[in-house]
This record gives sequence, structure tokens and C-alpha cells, in this order.
Amino acid sequence: MKPMPLFTKECRTISYVSGPLIFVRSVKGVSFGEIARIMLPNGEERTGQVLDISEDLAVVQVFEGTSGIDNLETRVRFSGEPPQVSVSLDMLGRIFNGVGKPRDGGPEVIQEARLDINGMPINPYTRDKPADFIQTGMSAVDGLNTLVRGQKLPIFSGSGLPANKLAAQIARQAKVLGEGEKFAVVFVAMGITFKEASFFMQDFEKTGALERVVFFMNLADDPTIERLATPRCALTVAEYLAYTHNLHVLVILTDMINYCEALREISTAREEVPGRRGYPGYMYTDLASLYERAGRIKGKKGSITQIPILTMPDDDITHPVPDLTGYITEGQIVLSRDLYRRGADPPIDVLPCLSRLMNLGIGPGKTREDHRNVADQLYASYAYGRDLRRLVAIVGEEALTELDKKYLKFADEFEKRFVTQGDENRELERTMGIAWDLFSMLPMEELKRIKVDYIKKYHPEARAG
Repeated sequence: MKPMPLFTKECRTISYVSGPLIFVRSVKGVSFGEIARIMLPNGEERTGQVLDISEDLAVVQVFEGTSGIDNLETRVRFSGEPPQVSVSLDMLGRIFNGVGKPRDGGPEVIQEARLDINGMPINPYTRDKPADFIQTGMSAVDGLNTLVRGQKLPIFSGSGLPANKLAAQIARQAKVLGEGEKFAVVFVAMGITFKEASFFMQDFEKTGALERVVFFMNLADDPTIERLATPRCALTVAEYLAYTHNLHVLVILTDMINYCEALREISTAREEVPGRRGYPGYMYTDLASLYERAGRIKGKKGSITQIPILTMPDDDITHPVPDLTGYITEGQIVLSRDLYRRGADPPIDVLPCLSRLMNLGIGPGKTREDHRNVADQLYASYAYGRDLRRLVAIVGEEALTELDKKYLKFADEFEKRFVTQGDENRELERTMGIAWDLFSMLPMEELKRIKVDYIKKYHPEARAG
């Protein structure tokens, strides 16, 4: 077991305090990113990290906040080591705060290792191609925007939409198909309210999913600076479970907009030049340092798959956070306010959704031979039905042909039966079966994107003779 660092360099030269930052003068031999301990006059001890260094000044961000810190009696000790988190297989089934301290009333975790929360970048040469299907139990994801092991697939939500319910459902249902595959979930909640935290804890405990979940929870009233460390601590634990204990780990990050707001707040406190909408210019690099920790490594059995969830302000998909997230990740799942108002659960709007790695994880031996054809036909038929809705609003349904009316009915049934599923956990076979039942609403000659052999094999009418 690696010993805790010894804090040797001590200063009593705090110049001033600004938000979550303290400015320490006359420091020598201090490195960027190292951990500091702040000793308050009343004996309280807090943890900080060096953010910036100039010739005679060090800027330290304090994880627990700066209330009560003065510039006369407060002492700062520098450790010479980067921020670290204790990791262990026993963390499964436990709830932690943003920096890995138990939050469930249980004992401290007996650490198997203590690792730098920034991780180590994966050598591009050693990255393995994502190629295996992860079943989430959600038809709109498994059937049309398949999640592949090692992928990063974000969910774009809006204020008031049930992204948290979808996240909890995926966390308890997700699994890799195959015998003996060990699967775990690292659930990271950043800046959430106590009500949201209670929802997640009750859902995981009620369904028994908590046994395979490592839950990192940073509440809205927790220090802002802790929010920046939360996803890094969680991803470090995920890397340890994946590459040391050979688990397939699904990391769910919610809500990334809260993380980016914290990043903007700290940037403002540091008086940095703001970028678009006040966010720091390095936000793209910062987000990439989180998202790119997903993947597979050659020679390692484990893998890390990410589902970041973010709430788009004003439902604006061009907002800097979803915009940059879309550049870094491999697709997106988009929730629709219109579908939500019409009762869809989950309200996934499949047309703007995309999984760029879907083709790597589907097909014979992975899902089903007709998977790609079925997805293409569902997209095409639903898109045509949606277009007809706009036409009906202008000219009325009387102007439609009989075939058009069938497509219009197809679009309605697709949303009611395929997209909407509530709390049902659907196996892939069930999802594909619903798709073929929907195809039976259309003339067989309209299924132009499906091979004839598959129509003969799977179409309800063909199977009935």
C-alpha cells in the first residue's frame, strides 16, 4: 500500500482570497497541479490544488470552499504530489462524494492502490477498435443507435425532460451479451439537487442495481471546485476496474452542463479571458481530457464506455457545451420536448440521433443479421411519416393517398410502440420483433431497404405463409 504523502513546504503568506481561490506569496519549489493542505486557525483542515504559478505567487483552489480562511493565521502546506484517489474493487455498491470519500455512512474503503485522478493518456497505437454490442434495454438505442463497447455516446436533454430517469434505467439494465462477462457501472452525478440524488439512490437500492454501481455524488450545494474533480476521480476508478480487474465499465456522467458551469466560475475567479458565452477558451481541451478516457486497450479484457448526459440551455443544440461535446464524442441521443408532451417515455427523437460506431457492433454473431437493414428501413419510413404530418397540417388528411395514410399511421405507432416503453427492459429480440410488426403495416414492396431473404425470414406475413 502506498503511504500518504508527507506535507513539507509550509507557508503563512496568503495574500488574498477570491471565490474558491487563495493566492499564496513567496513560494518556492511548488509545482502546477500538486495538492496542498490548508490549516485553518480553528484546527480545521481542507484540501486544495495548485492552479497557477508565477515567479512569486501560487494560486490554490480549495475543494471545500474558502469561508473562514484568513491571511494571518491560516497555513498552507504543499505536498509535491498530484491529486490522487484511493481505488479498490470493494468500491462497488458504495456511494462517495466528489473526491472519493464515503457518503453512505459506511467505513473508509481499504485501498488496493492510490492513483493520480488525471489518469494516463491512452497511446493511440494501443487503442483497440470498439466492436462489441452493449444492450441497454432501450429500443430506440439498441435498435437504431447502438451503443458499442468502448464508445462515448452522449445524451442531449432539455430542462424538465426525464434525462435522469433514462440514465437510471440504462444504469440498471445495461449489460454485455456473452457468458462470463463481468459488467459494472460508474455513475457520476455532478451539481444535482438532493431530490435528484434521492431518486437515484432509491432507484438503485430498490432494483438491486447498486451492487454493481460505484456512485460518485456531488450535490448542488457542495463546493464548486469539487465538481471539477468528481468526473476525474470517477474515471480513475473506472480505469482501475477495467484494466486491473478486467471489468466492462459503463460510465454515466450527469450533468455535464453543471461541470462546465463550474469550469466557467473558476475561470472567472482566475480572471481569465473568456471565450464563447463566457466559457473558458480551453473548455474543448478540458472536455476532451474526460471523454477520451473511454475506450479499449489491446491486450486488456476490460473496457470503458461513456454516456455523458447534458441539459441544453433553451434546448439549443448549438450551445457551446453540446456543440463541443458533439465534436469529441461518437454520436448523440437527443430527447424531444414535443415527444415528451405527447407522452413518449423515453422521449427519444430518433431522427437527429446518431451512433457513429453502430456498424462495428451489429450484424451476424453480434446482434442479428437483419439489424442494419431494419434500422435503415425504420429511419426511412418514420422520416416519411413525419414529413406527412407537416403536409396534413397544411392541406388536410383528405389530400393523402391510401399509402400516405399508412405511413402516417406507421409514424404514430412507431412512437407509441417502439420508442415508448416505460420501465420495460427489452431484449434485442423483442426490439426487432416490434420493428417487424410495424413493417407489417406497410405493403411488402415498400420495404426497399431490406434484403428479400430477410423479409422472407422475419416478416410476420411471410412466416405465416
